Amino acid sequence: MYASAGNFTIGISCPEPPLSTFLAKIIMSLNAPLNRKLRMGIVGGGLGSFIGRVHTVAAGLDNRSELVAGAFSSNPERSRNSAPGYGVDESRAYGSYEAMLDAESRLPEDQRIDFVSVTTPNHTHFEIAKAAVEAGFNVVCDKPMTFDLDQAEQLLKTVENSDVVFALTHNYTGYPLVRQAREMILGGELGEINAIRSQYIQGWLRDKLEDDDQKQASWRTDPSKSGAAGAFGDIATHAYNLGRFMTGVLPETVSCSLKSFVEGRKLDDYGTAVIRYENGALGTVTASQISHGRENDVEIEIDGTKGSLKWRQENPNELHYRQNGKAHQIYTRDPNAPYMHDTAAASCRLPSGHPEAFFEAFANVYAAAFDDMAKRAEGTTIDRKKSLYPSVHDGVEGMYFIQQCVASSQDNAAWLPLKHPVARV
Repeated sequence: MYASAGNFTIGISCPEPPLSTFLAKIIMSLNAPLNRKLRMGIVGGGLGSFIGRVHTVAAGLDNRSELVAGAFSSNPERSRNSAPGYGVDESRAYGSYEAMLDAESRLPEDQRIDFVSVTTPNHTHFEIAKAAVEAGFNVVCDKPMTFDLDQAEQLLKTVENSDVVFALTHNYTGYPLVRQAREMILGGELGEINAIRSQYIQGWLRDKLEDDDQKQASWRTDPSKSGAAGAFGDIATHAYNLGRFMTGVLPETVSCSLKSFVEGRKLDDYGTAVIRYENGALGTVTASQISHGRENDVEIEIDGTKGSLKWRQENPNELHYRQNGKAHQIYTRDPNAPYMHDTAAASCRLPSGHPEAFFEAFANVYAAAFDDMAKRAEGTTIDRKKSLYPSVHDGVEGMYFIQQCVASSQDNAAWLPLKHPVARV
């Protein structure tokens, strides 16, 4: 940890053991009690995909899983052509998710996939995830979970009627110092939470890229594929989820204003929501995709009666802690430092000073889901409301957030309810 006052910064070094806690755990037991890699099937991730490739790298980062099958594209030829880039045999490169689920279900138990990663555009998530759950496969789904709230609530019922593990990749919850902040807040180190300010600021849609058929822009700005919201569905959900994950404070009502600043764009590219929380706290969520020069600026500040925290994704290995009248403190990501809480330390793979970031955070979501997949294989009942990884309940809450923000904006920023019955603390 670093304590800074004025222009001075004091570093406290800690001795490094030969192997981190995280890596030692992996080496000692590979998905115990299975004692083998989990077999992954992916839907999406074809040639030119961004998020599909991120999922496969993250899932395999700790050598706990291997990609063995995929419906990489709804075009059978494109799916086959994508398979070699992932090292997947052509016989398990399917032309549709239905074909993959059917064929894999018929394979012997020691060969079929253990889980399905859904990495396709929003409007397809529901049908794929629901079919995978009904076939008995664990699911890791990209966010937002579904196209709308009705689908999300239907999917929740399907998951609850099964014993599968369902994880949602709100990947920012996987950063070690986000988990450190969560443990500090839930442990009372900030006192009563008064304010939560979160933002996700980008600039890549300042120009109307969808008119040039840019793949990522085309579907994200299309209401038939993205859903009711643009920037607020795509990135504000991350900012909102961070506040919920780190504080556990339940929302009460929301007032939101959304706008599309690029002429002719059908969905919002900028917006701000004001949130009233049940404990009396106030919050703001701001999202932009039209701010010049901004890349992926996810930032959250949390004010409590005892102190305040600030974390920024573009500098993820530092967590700022402030108290009036005291030197500002900067917690660095150091798994061997005495100030690190167990969950945060166990989320690190490297000693301090070696940066960990996006892929590792994504992999931490997978790692927590893998732990539950192994427990399920052993016959242990999984408590979905207590999982470290974002669950189907968080997916429903995210869709409710989108729905209520859009409805509020359409009604001149009217205050609307925001607490969904399945929201977890």
